Amino acid sequence: MRTEPIPDAVAGARHEEHTARTAVVTGAARGIGRGIAERLGRDGLHVVVADLPGAVEGVEETAQTIREAGGTATEAEVDITSEASTEALVRTAADVGGQLDVFVANAGIAQVEELVDYSVADFQTMLDVNVTGMFLSYRTAARQMIAQGTGGKIIGAASIVAFRPFALLGPYSASKWAVRGLTQAAAMEWADHGITVNAYGPGIVGTAMWDLIDEKLGAKEGLQKGEALEQNARSILLGRVSVPADVAQLVSFLSSPDSDYITGQTILVDGGIQFS
Repeated sequence: MRTEPIPDAVAGARHEEHTARTAVVTGAARGIGRGIAERLGRDGLHVVVADLPGAVEGVEETAQTIREAGGTATEAEVDITSEASTEALVRTAADVGGQLDVFVANAGIAQVEELVDYSVADFQTMLDVNVTGMFLSYRTAARQMIAQGTGGKIIGAASIVAFRPFALLGPYSASKWAVRGLTQAAAMEWADHGITVNAYGPGIVGTAMWDLIDEKLGAKEGLQKGEALEQNARSILLGRVSVPADVAQLVSFLSSPDSDYITGQTILVDGGIQFS
């Protein structure tokens, strides 16, 4: 395991050339990650759009959308469960941007299954991606920011289930509780370096994950397509299911100087389902 800081060449040896702030967004090929990457591009950050090697087409589409809107973007591959891959991603960001300013650890997985049917292998995969992957993302980003001596913003993907678990999402819920705890501990340890660490907690979002939840719940309860989602959505005080842009707006704030006095928080963006 690497314990020394990332080398100077990676730590922003070209700091004098640094003009725009640089952000990494993992899991940016689609859904919430894509929405975040596009918003940060509009905010004027150079966005390193990262996702798995199998998501190259989505990564390219996200990056192209950013460029067409007048922003700058770089495509990158990453497997967040790999220490080497995560370190390579941060090196890429430091090389293309001069330094790393914002790291959005958005990548994660969900599986909809009853606990009694959940396999040990699937449970371990959930922990590998959503917990170990978050740890590697946080740690690697922090090492880069500490080496630069510039501070920075680290932002992770939690969920409403970090406050209130949902049926059929047991291991996913457990992993997001872990993200919330890791975020708090990281904020405590890295505040002296000028690094803030926060997380965002989406509620019911119109993405592929919630389509799958609707399908599984519908099969269990004898409901038609869309009915289970509609029933859950009734708990939203603001009266509509969320879209990626709702989450992206919060991440935009957490990435900006306006949030400099906020750290260690997991902020819900759920339309008023859960109060914390």
